[in-house]
Amino acid sequence: MIRYDVADAVATITLDRPEAMNSLTVEAKQALHDALRKAAHDRAVRAVLLTGSGRAFCAGQDLREHADNLESGRGLANTVRLHYNPIIELISTMPKPVVAAVNGVAAGAGASLAFACDLRVASERAKFALAFAGIGLAPDSGASWTLQRLVGHGRAAELMLLGEAIDAARALELGLVNRVVPADDVMKAATDLAARLAQGPTLAYAATKRALAYAATHALADSLALEADLQDQCAATQDHRNATRAFLAKEQPTFSGE
Repeated sequence: MIRYDVADAVATITLDRPEAMNSLTVEAKQALHDALRKAAHDRAVRAVLLTGSGRAFCAGQDLREHADNLESGRGLANTVRLHYNPIIELISTMPKPVVAAVNGVAAGAGASLAFACDLRVASERAKFALAFAGIGLAPDSGASWTLQRLVGHGRAAELMLLGEAIDAARALELGLVNRVVPADDVMKAATDLAARLAQGPTLAYAATKRALAYAATHALADSLALEADLQDQCAATQDHRNATRAFLAKEQPTFSGE
């Protein structure tokens, strides 16, 4: 259900249930969490690429499994707390940049997965739908946190309450994605971006992710204090020392991620 490949310091994690539009069963969610955790802790991995196989990125929860749970009286089977929340926290707090290659439909929790990534490259055929209200549910998988930070409160409310699908061009206009490319080019464009990040200052990227997340919910004074702490940490890295020497020598820096 999940493919995991590493090349050039990039871990590519592929949701691989194309016959079900890469919808997420318990088994798939557990495998995705394991793959993300593996990438987060592998020192040889310096960037992560998340994508889907076939015509969809991820259609969200597997509704057949969900319907069975409802019929048996298990409700949501606590899957939001047990599976979705840990996956989103891993993506968001991983000390490495995560790029989403949105190759097709991203709906419900599948859209939330893409929004939790640091950067999103979308196929011109991609579509996004916050489809929770359409089946009588509130948003989950961090969408209430990530979406309004990407597009603002008013747009987030519109996308969630109406649940209307938007195409890639509209997603780019709203700021939901960073780039839109032809369908045949989406994996190359996303892989090139992830590879570029994998050659960068990994520890500085980790500090940047932490600073952005912290500043979103804290006052300026607190954010300034954290920035100062993070700069102290980054200033002690080999990457910073080497890059400073390279700058003075008018050379391109080479980063080792240390």
